[in-house]
Amino acid sequence: MKLLVKTLSTLALVLAIGGSALAQEYVKGEVIKVDAKQKKLTIKHEPLTNLDMPAMTMVFVVAEQGMLNKVKTGQAIEFTADRVNGRITVTGIK
Repeated sequence: MKLLVKTLSTLALVLAIGGSALAQEYVKGEVIKVDAKQKKLTIKHEPLTNLDMPAMTMVFVVAEQGMLNKVKTGQAIEFTADRVNGRITVTGIK
């Protein structure tokens, strides 16, 4: 019985963590500037509801250097962003 309770508790935790990551929606934006040296993108974007942020143009750091190879200035993108170590960071691009 203890094993079952522990297993169910672990499963609930995994679903809660995974569910919040999956709930993050991609937002449309346009790449205004790529700064590979600083690992930053300037993006004109729609509202970021998960960050309670209105539509605007702003500079983001990227979670991974390889993301910069996926984009170029003027390109329309869909991306996710979140706070990582206190910085608003692009966490995904498609």
